[in-house]
Amino acid sequence: MDTPAAERLRLTEIFLSVQGESRSVGWPTVFVRLTGCPLRCQYCDTAYAFHGGEWWEIDTILAEVARHGARHVCVTGGEPLAQKRCLLLLEKLCDAGYEVSLETSGAIDIADVDPRVSRVVDLKTPGSKEMHRNLLENIPLLTARDQVKFVVCDRADYDWAKTMLAEHALADRCEVLFSPSQGQQSPAELAEWLLADKLPVRFQLQLHKVLWGDVAGK
Repeated sequence: MDTPAAERLRLTEIFLSVQGESRSVGWPTVFVRLTGCPLRCQYCDTAYAFHGGEWWEIDTILAEVARHGARHVCVTGGEPLAQKRCLLLLEKLCDAGYEVSLETSGAIDIADVDPRVSRVVDLKTPGSKEMHRNLLENIPLLTARDQVKFVVCDRADYDWAKTMLAEHALADRCEVLFSPSQGQQSPAELAEWLLADKLPVRFQLQLHKVLWGDVAGK
């Protein structure tokens, strides 16, 4: 008997690595990368996940995650919420006892994500070329479990992010991350701006790229 479509997702890859970003940085983590994304950020480093992939039963995904033996699981993309059945996967991962995070662009409603999930919402800066896709209605939904990330391409992006931080009192809602766009913004320069302005945010580099470079499956 064929598996009902309601119990399947299109996946690009599942792999074990070290979490390179967010508050879980450094933890051994199983990454579940779903296929597809409605955005086209100019700095995207996972464009290979825009198309293709294979259909997996959600129970098969859970079995593969369990095989790796890690406590942390990150559901990412592409844009994972572009597949509505992602919500069911997140729920089942939480039910299985994992520490679950979701990396999302912030362009899709996060209201129905299981409250046990740490939602890492990427607010798109002007330099991303997709700022108009930000769904600002997501901001009031953020809790202390969640995180907001800004990928900074230049000083203009930094100033825009700083304004968003203040206007929406983001640091009072959740943890806020500032990350330099690789090859576009000097990490040291960004760190100096943060120190000078005494912003209540966490500076982050992509640890996995420091370790292995810009390669898929790491």
